[in-house]
Amino acid sequence: MILGALLDAGLSLDDLRGALVSLDVDGYSLKAQRAQRGGLDGTHLVVELEERGRRTHTIQNFVDIVEASGLSNEVVRQSREVFLRIGEAEARVHGTATGETHLHELGTLDTLVDVVGSVAGLEMLGVERVYCSAFPSGSGVVRSEHGLLPVPAPATAVLFQMANAPVAAPPNNAHNTGEMVTPTGAAVLTTLAIFEHPQLSVARIGYGLGTRDSQQYPNALALWLGSEQPSGYSTGVKLIETNIDDMSGELLGYVQERLFEIGARDVWFTPIQMKKNRPATMLSIIVSADKEAEAVELVMRETSTLGVRVRPLERIEAEREVVRIETSVGSAAVKLKRLNGRVVSVSPEYEDARLRARERDLPLQEVFSRIQREAESQIMER
Repeated sequence: MILGALLDAGLSLDDLRGALVSLDVDGYSLKAQRAQRGGLDGTHLVVELEERGRRTHTIQNFVDIVEASGLSNEVVRQSREVFLRIGEAEARVHGTATGETHLHELGTLDTLVDVVGSVAGLEMLGVERVYCSAFPSGSGVVRSEHGLLPVPAPATAVLFQMANAPVAAPPNNAHNTGEMVTPTGAAVLTTLAIFEHPQLSVARIGYGLGTRDSQQYPNALALWLGSEQPSGYSTGVKLIETNIDDMSGELLGYVQERLFEIGARDVWFTPIQMKKNRPATMLSIIVSADKEAEAVELVMRETSTLGVRVRPLERIEAEREVVRIETSVGSAAVKLKRLNGRVVSVSPEYEDARLRARERDLPLQEVFSRIQREAESQIMER
């Protein structure tokens, strides 16, 4: 379905075949056709295997084939990562070492074609970054060489776990959907994709169609191609807050220092009134989602609070860049603020301005003004 979506979004089938020729393997053919799933038109691609293409391979076989190919270094690197991820997931499921796991259905040549074709196809379309929504978990069972397995299949579930990927369960009133994500598809996307929602200017949309034609949902994978908005972007962060009425300013200052050390975006204090009119301080912290647990643990350990409040927060940020320029007071770093790719303001970096002021025995305010004025002249008028 990934390959079908790439083709539907503009990848040439001849170019895809040409890239796969670099693998120097045979025993398969590609067949693509237009079709419908539900109300969607898209491309259905099938990797048809000959008898020799059905022979099973190990993960190391696949890695060796890719590394011996004439594909670009980046395609080789990413394909290797996908295969190693599949091997690790299968090893966890079966309780074996990665190199000893028998791949069963995943060991045939179509897995090699699916993985390398997906990675190479994204490169040929000029895709620099892949974003992915939550995986659908599916429901019911799937038949395998081991017999019936729950959906998602154990290897797929482990791949979700390894990437800490978001997964959406079907509603309670949904019929059994069957398998919605295969281990190969999960391995490709958990290796290449970021699970966030970018601001995107959409240029093309492609639909890769699955073989199954369900009456409950359109069995299609959507691929949106476009460019990220160059101006302000939204990034998911967390706001952590707590009220404290029995700590000194020195101790709170230490907490602030420690929070900045672990990567907090911002930390501030607000004077508040608590019950019985006791004066207190509200500690507020903005952190990225991956720093939430560490920040909460630090606050609980270093303050007297018995609990914190955590809320998701959307933060809109302008593009920022620090550059160094030559000024009449010496070399200085300035921060550029950009909107829609255009510099709209410049600001001297404090430490550089302080050093220049001490070196030249000038008032800091004067040094700030000179750097600001000269930076605007050099940069904003370009």
